[in-house]
Amino acid sequence: MSVILRILFVLVGSITALFVARDSLNFDVIQTFVAILLVTALLLGGSFWSMWRKT
Repeated sequence: MSVILRILFVLVGSITALFVARDSLNFDVIQTFVAILLVTALLLGGSFWSMWRKT
């Protein structure tokens, strides 16, 4: 589980760095927000995929 989260946070860091400078004061806050959005999107995608597989 920790390996998956580390890979996810590396991905989130690079996505956030595309939109916000790393030395800005609110980089950590935006990185956390993007991580929450990405986890939510993965969970929604997984639930829709499982619903789609049942039909």
